[in-house]
Amino acid sequence: MTKLQPRSRKVRILATLGPASGSPEMIRKLYLAGADAFRINMSHGAHETHAQSIAAIRALEKEFGRPTTILGDLQGPKLRVGTFERGLVVLTQGAAFVLDSDETPGNEKRVNLPHPEIYAALVPETRLLLDDGKLVLRVKQVEENRIETVVEVGGTLSNRKGVNVPDVVVPMAALTEKDRRDLSFAIEQGCDWIALSFVQRPEDLAEARKLMGGYGALMAKIEKPSAVERLEEILELADGVMVARGDLGVELPPYAVPPLQKQIVETARRLGRPVVVATQMLESMIKSPTPTRAEVSDVATAVYDGADAIMLSAETAAGDWPEEAVAMMDSIAHSVERDPGYLARLHFTETKPDPTTADALAEAASGIIGVVGASAVTCFTSSGSTVRRVARERPAAPILALTPRQDTARKLGLIWGVHAVRTKDIGTFEEMIGKARRMALRHGLTAKGRKIVVLAGVPFGTPGSTNVLHVATIHGDELKGRE
Repeated sequence: MTKLQPRSRKVRILATLGPASGSPEMIRKLYLAGADAFRINMSHGAHETHAQSIAAIRALEKEFGRPTTILGDLQGPKLRVGTFERGLVVLTQGAAFVLDSDETPGNEKRVNLPHPEIYAALVPETRLLLDDGKLVLRVKQVEENRIETVVEVGGTLSNRKGVNVPDVVVPMAALTEKDRRDLSFAIEQGCDWIALSFVQRPEDLAEARKLMGGYGALMAKIEKPSAVERLEEILELADGVMVARGDLGVELPPYAVPPLQKQIVETARRLGRPVVVATQMLESMIKSPTPTRAEVSDVATAVYDGADAIMLSAETAAGDWPEEAVAMMDSIAHSVERDPGYLARLHFTETKPDPTTADALAEAASGIIGVVGASAVTCFTSSGSTVRRVARERPAAPILALTPRQDTARKLGLIWGVHAVRTKDIGTFEEMIGKARRMALRHGLTAKGRKIVVLAGVPFGTPGSTNVLHVATIHGDELKGRE
């Protein structure tokens, strides 16, 4: 087994796998370049291919002795127009255009729209966006099987292009039959997080949660304006959240996305939910070995805002420079986190503790680190809740999570500043302090003469019982003890 030191970087890097990065060799290169977690995109590829990628990721755990996180990203409903007689048409601004339930190939006047839910949701003066927002239709009249519109922004429209409905909530489930099959596969394969697309309402999370049966963690992708309007309710029911800027940028003006990104990150941090910023972060690196300065600034902004993780999509899935994209993101994050003003900027977001013992201790731990200069905070955890509370405070020192559960260790891979280790449980206070010192030393998070903060719950092994905070000094001879 090859031992790696913990990442000194606090923000986590989530890399999407695909044709450019599906081989075990490339997955290993991405991991060594800085990828902390891997995204399996269920919108593309066969289950057999995904299973091979998952097996390669799990092989890294054995090679390096470090839990590695896998996120299975469900496709969600895809709304599309039908086909055209000649494969495409040109829609002219100001012209009338009809969408209907007739499956006959369309023309410059009409096309099939095979989604009855849209007919039920639309009202006059709402919009339909076609082909990633390149074309805009304004609804004038809606009947049961017919939508009459006027073209506001014209252009070429070809077969089966996507449809976005930004102004209303479409009454359809977030899970399709394909999603249910993919979810079952992801659970069978042991994916640690499930990302749910097309979330519009808190209720959309219920079916996925039920099908997961208590396994894994559920991430809500915020990609629709209606989800932003009920963000706190959604976050209360989700385990984490992803700022899916691609779809947000289709349904909203581009200039509206940055403020929303900051709002989502801030709300997630305040509620103690891990937040991932995704889409087009280093888009030019799909073809270029270096990013634009604007892209570097974009990544840096997400790090300064305190996002738990930043994600690469096509850059690693289908790009020409997947390893370089991860290394670049790693370098940007390191540069930001070395900024003397970084921690102060993080705390622009106020994260008030809930009136619980666990939250009070998590806040106290962060303060103690600052006062005594502790080199790490060590958390004994079963469910991971203690670690999430500590991470919400964005402490100045790394967080060492010690857990007897492999599933918990893996899920913590998307949490800011956490180095998770699977280890045997403890039974006494003395054993707790001894193991905390020993593991912090063994994983390179402290040194002789330094202090660490230890958090745990008594009775030991009871989830949600954090009630002990202890400051321990490292003597230097701890590694003579047993694991």
